[in-house]
Amino acid sequence: MDWAVFITLVLAGASSGGFFKPGDWYDSLFKPRWTPPDWAFPLVWGFLYAGITWAGVLVWQAQGGALALTFWGAQWVFSTAWSWLFFGRRRMDLGFADVTLLWLSVLGFIITAWPLSKLAAILFLPYLAWVSIAATLNVAVWRRNPNEQGVAIPGILRV
Repeated sequence: MDWAVFITLVLAGASSGGFFKPGDWYDSLFKPRWTPPDWAFPLVWGFLYAGITWAGVLVWQAQGGALALTFWGAQWVFSTAWSWLFFGRRRMDLGFADVTLLWLSVLGFIITAWPLSKLAAILFLPYLAWVSIAATLNVAVWRRNPNEQGVAIPGILRV
C-alpha cells in the first residue's frame, strides 16, 4: 500500500512535465553552453523519481516522520508547480522563486529524514544536486533573456 501511494503521487507530479513542455518558446531562448542536452532530462528525472518514491516510503514506514513527510510533500508541490510556472506561464521569475523553495524543501527533507532513515536522506542527495543545477539554469536563462515576461530583481537579473 505504501508503495502504491507514493508511486501514484510521484507519477501525478511528474505528469506536469508532460502537460507543460519546453516547446518552441524555450528553444528560442538564449541558454548557457552548459545547459544539459534535452535527452538528459527524462533519464535524470526517471532516476530521481525512483529515489523520491523510495525515500518517501522509507520515511512513511519510520516512526516519527511527520516533519520529514511535510518536507516531502512540500518538495512534491514545488516540483510539480515548476513546469507550470516556467513553461506554462513562461514566468522565469516565478520559476526561480519556486525552484528556490523546492531546493529548501529537499534540503529540509534530507535533514529531517536523516535520523529516521539515512538511506532516505541519501536518496535525496542526487535530487538536491539536480535541483541546484536546475535553479542555476533557471536564473541563467532568466538573465540571458531580460525581455521575456517576468519581474526584474536587482542583483539577480540585469535589465
